[in-house]
Amino acid sequence: MHSRDRGKAGSHKPVKKTVTSWISYKPKEVEALIVKLGKQEKSASEIGLVLRDSYGIPDVKTFLKKSVTKVLKENKLGKKLPDDLYSLIERDIELMKHLTANHKDMTAKRGLQLTESKIKRLVKYYKKKGVLDSKWMFDRHRAKLLLE
Repeated sequence: MHSRDRGKAGSHKPVKKTVTSWISYKPKEVEALIVKLGKQEKSASEIGLVLRDSYGIPDVKTFLKKSVTKVLKENKLGKKLPDDLYSLIERDIELMKHLTANHKDMTAKRGLQLTESKIKRLVKYYKKKGVLDSKWMFDRHRAKLLLE
């Protein structure tokens, strides 16, 4: 977003939206796996990676007709913050720790500014969608408490 990079390289989800034939699991079993991993306090993206790499389930949404996040919320295991916002806040806190030790690192300072702008943009989006409370604000000191 903030770089001069061009192109769309990287991994992409398969275009085909059908359930693959090699999956030997039933939908109830996959939901049980998601709940088990959710109780281990893994995020939705980590659960998706574990299901893909260890269990051979390429796309949970096409298999279950609902997302990992929705399954976690149905079982009251989801986090208060969305996954992407949570990881950005984690990155912001780590950058701040680094900057307190290395106060002359201007590249890290720029990274911190970019991360904070991404957080503000994402918070604005989630407030508009109703995921976050309209009075929710990003505060680094409170964020440290949220992540612990």
